[in-house]
Amino acid sequence: MRPFHVVVPLSALFLFCTVLPCIGQESTSSAGTFPGFSVSGTQDERAIEKRFDAQLDSKDLAEWLKRLSARPHHIGSAYGKSNAEFLAGLFRSWGYATEIEEFDVLFPTPKKRLLEMTGPEHYTAKLSEPPLNEDSTSGQTEEQLPTYNAYSIDGDVTGELVYVNYGIPSDYEQLEQRGIDVRGKIVIARYGGSWRGIKPKVAAEHGAVGCIIYSDPKDDGYAEGDVYPKGAYRNEWGVQRGSVGDMPLYSGDPSTPFVGAVKGAKHLSVKDSKTITKIPVLPISYGDALPMLRALNGPVVPDEWKGSLPITYHIGPGPANIHLNLEFNWNLTPAYDVVARLQGAERPDQWIIRGNHHDGWVNGAGDPLAGQVAMLAEAKAVSKLAASGWKPKRTMIYCAWDGEEPGLLGSTEWVETHADELLKHGAVYINTDGNGRGFLGMSGSHTLEQFVNTVSQDVTDPETHVSVAKRARAQRVVNSSGDAKKEALDRPDMRIGALGSGSDYTPFLQHLGIAALSVGYGGEDGGGSYHSIYDSYTHYTRFGDPGFQYGVALAQTAGRMTLRLANADVLPFEFSDFTETVGKYVKEVVKLADDMRESTEDQNRMIRDNAFTLAADPTQTYVVPRPKDPVPFLNFSSLQNALSTLQDRTKEYQQAARGVDYKNFSRAEQQELDNSYMHVEQLLTEKDGLPRRPWFVHQIYAPGAYTGYGVKTLPAVREAIELRNWKEADEQIVTVSKVLLRYADGIGKITNLLKKQTKADAGQ
Repeated sequence: MRPFHVVVPLSALFLFCTVLPCIGQESTSSAGTFPGFSVSGTQDERAIEKRFDAQLDSKDLAEWLKRLSARPHHIGSAYGKSNAEFLAGLFRSWGYATEIEEFDVLFPTPKKRLLEMTGPEHYTAKLSEPPLNEDSTSGQTEEQLPTYNAYSIDGDVTGELVYVNYGIPSDYEQLEQRGIDVRGKIVIARYGGSWRGIKPKVAAEHGAVGCIIYSDPKDDGYAEGDVYPKGAYRNEWGVQRGSVGDMPLYSGDPSTPFVGAVKGAKHLSVKDSKTITKIPVLPISYGDALPMLRALNGPVVPDEWKGSLPITYHIGPGPANIHLNLEFNWNLTPAYDVVARLQGAERPDQWIIRGNHHDGWVNGAGDPLAGQVAMLAEAKAVSKLAASGWKPKRTMIYCAWDGEEPGLLGSTEWVETHADELLKHGAVYINTDGNGRGFLGMSGSHTLEQFVNTVSQDVTDPETHVSVAKRARAQRVVNSSGDAKKEALDRPDMRIGALGSGSDYTPFLQHLGIAALSVGYGGEDGGGSYHSIYDSYTHYTRFGDPGFQYGVALAQTAGRMTLRLANADVLPFEFSDFTETVGKYVKEVVKLADDMRESTEDQNRMIRDNAFTLAADPTQTYVVPRPKDPVPFLNFSSLQNALSTLQDRTKEYQQAARGVDYKNFSRAEQQELDNSYMHVEQLLTEKDGLPRRPWFVHQIYAPGAYTGYGVKTLPAVREAIELRNWKEADEQIVTVSKVLLRYADGIGKITNLLKKQTKADAGQ
């Protein structure tokens, strides 16, 4: 799915991470120790990483990508299975204990697709992407999945068309002000603003009977740059396939929530699978969208709703009348996860898990295979180290997931199947998902923020030859403003992004509470091919990463993460960045309530003063907003007190950890610390999960119920406020406070271990 990279609204979902004291001064971590290492251990690790880098060869990446992307390889396809077997064969040849785990998952494929405008003129949508002479694999029409949205319900509906901009909740507020009701209508929304699955969800909640999603050239086409095949961007007939299942409820197989879809597992019926849409949904090209949008009348759209098609954008409804008829094969399909293990020599029961999915919507060269081949290069280089006699302290597990594109199927089913083992042994999960030319992006658990900062200093950007940290920092400074720019300039240890959803870290972090990271490069490779038949080897080697320099950079980056986590004397968790970040989140939710109170008071006053009516154009329909109930003063004291305790425990930890040299600790002492570190993230979970979303148990990070990929931090509190559910907000403030106190206790126990072991080593 590659949410942090593509040139669609998903690109806003991550923050670039770097660590440099100033733009003009290069910094390295060579002067000190790596997090979790002794001084001598750091020196040894540097030598290992130098040998690791020497094994990376861009020619390998090119060869593997060409093979893996040679044919369409969606879940359930013959070539998808072939790719899984090929990947397993590589891992076995490199000495990994490798198996293919198979799951039976619900994966619908199109049986019938019809979209036509029946009035005021007739137009039948093409619903296809033409092969191009310049792209040899684009003509594999017999093997390609048609353009469709997975987990749309079957439906045969007719109705007037209404343009709803991005189709997010705030857009429907604008429609309401204009007196436009979508009940019984078919809506057309452009990609962007939120994850695609939110658009039919919100449309159905407002009474629409069908949903069309198109790629507007303003967001993903000729307004961005030359279109394919001349340039990288989406051409007139390019279509973004994708899942529209309601993943903010739960990821994975819609028919087996909470349990792995192993052979013989009980599956819910389609009608009882809660993540399947309530109305039929279909994605189309802007070539197919243009006749329909051109036929709309009604109000002219607000400026921020305008795209780049050569028309005046109207909202409707009608007179365009649309007939949408969709029918799917609702089959159980095999998913093939490749799992390769390198046993740890000292702490084999601690697992460092590294993953990237191998399935694509079509040929999937950029998404996901550019990330997959970087992971292969990493695994091959690690195997060369192992063949020379080196062994990691901890067990390293490389996973090539199937079925990520429809809804994180392979990873979620694996996690649900092995949940008990993972809760006991899972230390960290590191995710990649596609890759391209450009800037480093990192997101993840903030207990690992210091760790990933140091990694980013030790990889060289292939285009500018400074560290990838320094280049990403410069990009962040140039493209930000206000407080964000000041922070990027002044804060030596810069933030990593928080994880929402959209890739395979979700079940690890948000369902089990295993610390997770997600990393990738991009920003200079265009877009346009995303989830289309043009995401090909040809497109990628022309625009994505010519020469595979950033593929090697990704292998160096994720490889250092994996190696350092596997080799560290003690797992490199650190709490000051996490605590500072949680403090920021607490301030945000308090401010959210205060701002909402003020805006509610202002709006209600304007309603009383008739300001909206007087300011409106009397020749246009305008519906005055309804008054809203006042926002009460929520009691945040328990949350603020819990934060204060967390801050105190963190300061005590920092004092105890300052100057610690793990070389002086025995193996038993190191392992005792490790066992505490590796389970500390689980203290941030609550077994009952989030309100209405029990699958998501993490109380700090979750995908938003109405953002999808986009993260909601302190989600239970934040979303209760946004929903104006004050009783629930009060309840969740208390719940999250208890979670933070429990976490603070966990830090305290680690601090006591450090003090105890330091005193023992000092002979006290």
